[in-house]
Order: sequence, then C-alpha cells, then structure tokens
Amino acid sequence: MTMRTAGPGLLALRAEMARQHQDARDSYDANGEIATTIAGALRRNRRLVLLGMGASHAVNRMVEPTYRALGIQAISLPLSEHLYAPLDLAGSVVIVTSQSGESVEVHRLFSALGRHDSVFGLTLEGGSTLAQSSPSLIGRGGTERAFAATRSLLISLALHQRVLTALGDDPTSALAALADTSTPDLSSALAALRDSSALVFSGRAMRGLAEAAALGAMELGRLPALALEGGQFRHGPMEILGPKIGVVLAKSDEPTAPLIDSLAQLCVAAGSPTILVDSSGQPAVPGTCQIAARKSAGIAAALSLLPAAQKLVIELADARTENVGTPIRSGKITRDE
Repeated sequence: MTMRTAGPGLLALRAEMARQHQDARDSYDANGEIATTIAGALRRNRRLVLLGMGASHAVNRMVEPTYRALGIQAISLPLSEHLYAPLDLAGSVVIVTSQSGESVEVHRLFSALGRHDSVFGLTLEGGSTLAQSSPSLIGRGGTERAFAATRSLLISLALHQRVLTALGDDPTSALAALADTSTPDLSSALAALRDSSALVFSGRAMRGLAEAAALGAMELGRLPALALEGGQFRHGPMEILGPKIGVVLAKSDEPTAPLIDSLAQLCVAAGSPTILVDSSGQPAVPGTCQIAARKSAGIAAALSLLPAAQKLVIELADARTENVGTPIRSGKITRDE
C-alpha cells in the first residue's frame, strides 16, 4: 500500500489522536460534580435515553451495555429519529450528545422539548446551544477540528465513565486504558484488507465500536461499509462474504466472545480477510489477523480498542484515497436536515 504525503485533513486527524488520551483523562477529572448529579437522577429514575447523531450515536451504542449492567434501562436512539418518531421521555433521564453542540437536530430538539428536568448534555463546547440549554458534561481541549470523529469519541467515553463511576462502576481498568498510549502493529491487518472493495464491521458487546469504525471507513476512505451487531450479521448478510469483502470484528472480555470466534471462523472459511480487534485476552482465531489490546471489558475495552480501530481505518483510507480527511459533500457541523 502506497502512503501519500499527508495533507491538512490527515494532519488534523493525527493531531487530534496525539492528544486524545490526555484530554479524555482531563475530561474525566473535571466533570465529577455534574456526573454525580446525573448519577443521582439515574438512581431515582432507572431509565436512560441516549440521543445523538453520527459518531455521537456510535458512542451511545458503546456505553449502552455498561449502563444496563448496572440496572439502568438504557436505550440509544438517533436524535433525528426521536424528532420524527419521539419516545415518551417522561420518567427518563436523557443525555444528548453532540461534539459541537450546534447540529440542526440539537436546535430542533430544544425548540420542541420545553422544560424537562432530567435532560443533560455531553459536548466539547461549553458555550454551545446544547451546553446553554441543559446541564452538561463538558469535554476538555475544545472543538475537534478534524472532520471524522477521533478525540471526541475517547473524551465522550471518558465522560460516560465518570457518570458510571458515580453510579458505583469501578473505573480502574478504564483509567488504565487512558494511560496506555501504545499502538499495536497494524501492518498485517492493512495488508490483509488491501484489496477489499467493501468492509463489514461487527461485534456483540463492542457493537458500538464497530459502528464508529464503519462510519470512519465511509467518511475517510469513501469505502462501502456495513456495521452489524453480531447476531444481525448471522441472520442473512453473511451472503456478502468473499475474498473482496473485508471483515473487522471487535471483541472484548465478554460472555459472547465464543460467538464472535465462531463468526470469525465462518468469515475465514468464506475467504474474507478477517481482522479481530481484540481485548479478550484470548489467542487469535486461526486464519484471522489479531490486533490485540489489554484484556478488558465494557467501556475500558472500548477505550483500549478504539485508538487501534481509528488508526486502522485512517491508514487504510490514506492508502486508498486522495486528500484523506478533507470532505467533499459533508461538514463538521451538519446544519441542514
């Protein structure tokens, strides 16, 4: 794969990633008070609705399982879907996530919502419409400049971990992940995916991470990419598999790990180059290319696996696409529906 001279979009992505671990840790440390407030509301209500768009929705999908494990009935929904087929928010805590706090859907939501005592925000911009409209978790380091989400994802996960810590979740493993800035060797994975014409990303507990990575592959590499929860992948879409269809599976130290292994075996048997982004602590599945991270589960696993998945997607895009990170049809803040 031939790497091109880095343009401004790629340089911006690399700059965001270079600071994301420290900004995420600083965000965790700085948001104890509001996290305690949100945790108190969750203890009273036990219901959580997570609203967001794009990468923010993928973050919500990443954290859903951990909230549920603590007895919170958490559901994530695209903010646009809620606007046109709204959930009844009565009795629920709502967290609206938007890195800029200024997307058109955020403006629409607060124009329609009226008074709701249990609506909170999660954003990188303390002066944004979102932060001014609701008590908010504020990520450190200011606006994310690069087009595709990288630093904002890690910060958002750290902010959710702060809320979960206030609910009684042990943050030790997650904070250890934030302290680990090492990067695994991706050369074998990149070589395996070199000739893929489309990609499928999947996972079980790590389904949200798969969705975030697929979004990055489409935004940066302009590659057709599907993101499918593991069970959904098994129910028919496996017909897509073959030598030109790359598969990236995300796996943590989770009860469903054997299901991911069996899925990987089927992908290999179908001839698809198959990558495992893996924090299970288990040996590689024969025939796959394993990108291993520290053994972990839940948000700690997402924090461990996300930087490797980001780098994989960015380097794959860089090898295939001119002007990586410079959008043609999109903007950083979507202002039109």
